[in-house]
Amino acid sequence: MNGTTGWVGGQGCLPAAQMALQDVNRDPNLLIGYELDLKWNNSECDPGLAATILYDLIYRPPKKTIILGGCSIVCSGIAETAKMYNLIVVGYGSSSPALSNRHRFPTFFRTHPSATIHNPTRVKLFKKFRWSRISIILEAEEVFVTTGKDLETRCKEADIEILTRVSFLDDPTEAVKSLSRQGARIIIGMFYSANARKVMCEAYKAGLYGKQYVWFLIGWYEANWFHPAPGINCTMDEMLKVVEYHFTTEALMLNQGYQHTIAGMTAQDWLNRYESELTHYRQYFPMGSNKPQEGYQEAPLAYDAIWAIALALNKTMEILSQRGLTLDSFDYESPEITNIIKSELQKVQFLGVSGYVAFNDIGDRISWTLIEQMIAGKYEQLGFYDTITDNLTWNDREKWVIPGRPPKDRTEVVRSLQTVNNALFISLSGISAIGVLMAVSLICFNHKFNTCRYIQMSNPASNNLMLIGCVLCFISVVLFGLDGQDVGGLHNFIIVCNARAFCLSIGFSLFFGAMFAKIWYCHLLHTQSKRKKINNNHIYIMILTFCSIDLIILSIWYFKDPIKLNVKTFPLLNPDINIDEDIKIQPCIEHCEANFIWYGILFGYKGLLLLFGLFLSYETRSVKLKQLNDSRLVGMSIYNVVILCLITGPVSQVIEDQVNAHFAFIALAIIFCCFLTMALVFVPKIVELVRRRNGPNSGLNGSGINGTFHETMTSREEEERFNRITLENQELKEKIFEKERQIEEIKSKIELMAKEQQELRKSEESKQQCVKRKAVRIQEPDAQEDEVIEQLNTLNVDPVSDSGFVSNRNSRPSDFEFILSEYESE
Repeated sequence: MNGTTGWVGGQGCLPAAQMALQDVNRDPNLLIGYELDLKWNNSECDPGLAATILYDLIYRPPKKTIILGGCSIVCSGIAETAKMYNLIVVGYGSSSPALSNRHRFPTFFRTHPSATIHNPTRVKLFKKFRWSRISIILEAEEVFVTTGKDLETRCKEADIEILTRVSFLDDPTEAVKSLSRQGARIIIGMFYSANARKVMCEAYKAGLYGKQYVWFLIGWYEANWFHPAPGINCTMDEMLKVVEYHFTTEALMLNQGYQHTIAGMTAQDWLNRYESELTHYRQYFPMGSNKPQEGYQEAPLAYDAIWAIALALNKTMEILSQRGLTLDSFDYESPEITNIIKSELQKVQFLGVSGYVAFNDIGDRISWTLIEQMIAGKYEQLGFYDTITDNLTWNDREKWVIPGRPPKDRTEVVRSLQTVNNALFISLSGISAIGVLMAVSLICFNHKFNTCRYIQMSNPASNNLMLIGCVLCFISVVLFGLDGQDVGGLHNFIIVCNARAFCLSIGFSLFFGAMFAKIWYCHLLHTQSKRKKINNNHIYIMILTFCSIDLIILSIWYFKDPIKLNVKTFPLLNPDINIDEDIKIQPCIEHCEANFIWYGILFGYKGLLLLFGLFLSYETRSVKLKQLNDSRLVGMSIYNVVILCLITGPVSQVIEDQVNAHFAFIALAIIFCCFLTMALVFVPKIVELVRRRNGPNSGLNGSGINGTFHETMTSREEEERFNRITLENQELKEKIFEKERQIEEIKSKIELMAKEQQELRKSEESKQQCVKRKAVRIQEPDAQEDEVIEQLNTLNVDPVSDSGFVSNRNSRPSDFEFILSEYESE
């Protein structure tokens, strides 16, 4: 009837129960010979006080046949105790799901449906409005805790996420703040009306209302429950704002039809009569109020509870009369009559003022659910839901802050894939396409003029491989500008990632490998004493080796630890345009991600190649070779490639998250390297061929870009002459070597003869030691000396050769002069 906590629905339910007693006792066909009497007490929704009152009722006569219970926490206590005294307990205001436990409460029935009846309705509405994430705030009472657990279970079965569940005892401030921090949008509240005011006031302060939020509350609050009360620091206008458009779900407590109920009147007639009866109970209502604080909506349930008890007792009387017993035979220690009453209550079915009344196997009321929404400060019916048949009757009368647009259950995060700007991609791809055409044209140029000695002396085979590498590098530029949405899905984008690695790696090996092979042979020819002709097979083998290393690394990488797609996200942004929807932009970038070990292996090996190529270019910076007429500018190209690679690698990692800058930097580096190298290697050749076609006297000074090459160029006749002189020079060196060997042999023989002469002289001096005389002895050459003199005479001197030896070939003085001039220049 009153109290500081809990439900005070007795104020509205007591008048209804007394009305039911009057109607039952006036019915001549019910409980003949008996009259129902209600001994009511005020439990104040306090389980301790209720237990005390229960024991007083049991131990004070007369015997009580059935106990009528109010709020859930009181019914839980008295129902668990009453079973030990074989007492049936009927609840009219208890909705706790815990009371459905038949093992714990075997003699409990209720006309108030279980609070879990709200949950199927809530889940149905969640699906209707496409909400897949909700939050729960509840008062720490058993009825709400168990209902919350049941809702979580049902949501999990329906694939609905529970964002958070918070509870409170008396002060909901921190719980509401927690909802705000968690980003709750669809909020289900479970608490008594007194705490409902506190929660909604705190919700107003936290801003949890408006177009982005929807509240679901319990429907058995009074119509004016949200009016400010003592201890609520919110005004009426603030409370109206925060409760506007919230939903309520409640078991149907008043028959919506116009049929006559078991009391012989329609539900509306009963309601009119009930309201007139309330005037007799004003002493129990709040000061100055003509209506009860709570219990008005549950009054039909209390009325039907009395009728259900009367009908069950009436049937029990018939059964007991057959056994020779009466209701007066009821005893707290005998379960016989209690079991009969329980069985008949299970069978009760009638149309009451609250609707169709029936109980299931666990004593719960079978009922429809009423769905309402507060619109302009008043509750409007939106529909009904039949849990058994899963049928939702909807009136399409719901309203939202934004007309026709239900709030979203979360901030809708729209992923915005950061892609390369179309203009930038098209322009750089176009330049790359031009580069491909140029490379193909230069390959054709090499093929057409392959017989020209001028082109032959630049090793066109390595130049062709370099151009093929340029084509692959240009293709990689286009691949670097593609993303997942351009290629139609994740799988295709992973293929693009692997194609990037293949094209750039193999292209670099062909492109740089060809230049490396040239500079390697330039260094080799420069340092060797014997000048050999360049063998194209050696160049092919070297470049093929580089490509094979790449293929081995890429193959192991692909099969062992393949490249994966990584989507990197960034902080949420507001849309560029003002829209009413709750939308945030989630920028993201697609990356080709792989283990850094593979990058380290690939880059480490290519880095060593770059450094070694840089070293060889520096060593041969001033070398001019007739066999390789473009070696100096190949070295210049290597300088450019090394510098750009050293810059591009670190910078591209720093600006990786800036899509346009990252693509532009890598693409321009590749394009610049390829174009510059093609220009340095081929433009002088084209200019020289054009010069030669225009006339023999054109451009003889070697000025301009062709000057560098003109210094090392030779005509066909000069090259043939050079080859002839080189061969003759080699033959002369071999002859000189042979003559030097002969001279060494003669010297050794002369030394041997001198030793013999010295020994002979000593032996003669020993024979003549006694004779002191001075003699001059001239010794004639012997046979060995004659032989040596004869061999020296065989060394013929060619009077026309500066070398002093006769060549087997007919050499001209001009030829040897050319050799000496070449040696002096080098």
